[in-house]
Amino acid sequence: MDITRFKGGKELQEALNQLPAKIERNVMRSALRQGANVIRNQARQNVPVEDGDLKKSIKVSTRARGGKTTATLRAGDKKAFYAHMIEYGVKPHGVKKGAKRKSGKYQDGALHPGFSAKPFMRTAFDDKSDEAIAAVVAQIRKVLSTKHGIDVPIPDTDDS
Repeated sequence: MDITRFKGGKELQEALNQLPAKIERNVMRSALRQGANVIRNQARQNVPVEDGDLKKSIKVSTRARGGKTTATLRAGDKKAFYAHMIEYGVKPHGVKKGAKRKSGKYQDGALHPGFSAKPFMRTAFDDKSDEAIAAVVAQIRKVLSTKHGIDVPIPDTDDS
């Protein structure tokens, strides 16, 4: 996995440190949601069907507890309980209640042939992680400058 680096993190942290804890928490929740939305949108595009319950079940939530702010991206709900099966695939298995596998053969029931993985969440994360980080940084800058009047300079992008 590639490590993404961006310039200006120190300046952003200094600007956040100027704010009261509650405002800082709200700024971070907003920013993390924006970043997670980038990955969510890509995951919805990666779902192997055009529309349906699985695509609708991909959602973002944020949480701030104990000085730590997190964003969570989830796929699956009561209707789309099979999200993990699509992401990771399914091995062949018996489908009748109580079916057992004995010495390589399935006993007491029909055989489900299984299917290969069709990852949509991991590929979205891999493809859009840089863009998500950029969205987080942009949202922090936007909220700090518009709502709180704190100007956070954009550092030089010179890599020398």
